[in-house]
Amino acid sequence: MIARRTAGALLAALAALFLVAGCATAPQPSSDQAAWTSGRLSLRVEATSERIVQSLSVVFELRGGADSGELRLTSPLGTQVAAAQWSPGQASLRTSEGERQFADLDALSRQALGETLPLAALPDWLAGRPWRGAAHRAQATGFEQLGWVVETNRLAEGWVSATREAAPTLKLRVRLDRPEA
Repeated sequence: MIARRTAGALLAALAALFLVAGCATAPQPSSDQAAWTSGRLSLRVEATSERIVQSLSVVFELRGGADSGELRLTSPLGTQVAAAQWSPGQASLRTSEGERQFADLDALSRQALGETLPLAALPDWLAGRPWRGAAHRAQATGFEQLGWVVETNRLAEGWVSATREAAPTLKLRVRLDRPEA
């Protein structure tokens, strides 16, 4: 039971990193940055022989981009689950267990989930485009990038999903409040 609670807290923290508010020492995003993108996010990490299934469903608010930004994760009941903030060379994650500093978003997601999630690419993916920081390959329903299949064919309806088939399989589904074409 404790292992599941810890895994759940780590998953929540990772999700929070997946763009959540940070600490006082990290620079605040400038007021001229892009508006907040918000919606609902669900993340599922499939079971392997070493780990149980982990899943998370949260309301999110995200602003910024790969270089600097902020992500807030809130439970469906309105309680803040996590907040992450990042800028070049640093990322911070705040949860109910306290605040932690990381060298970058990859380190944050690796520590929180045991897996590296492409958090820097998320703002672009939610806008329906490949991240400029890595090669991609077009597909009928979207594109493939960083080992993930990103489906953007329902973006006009507010849906984006991404799946990484490499073990453990990761599935991310996002329902945007204000879809951007």
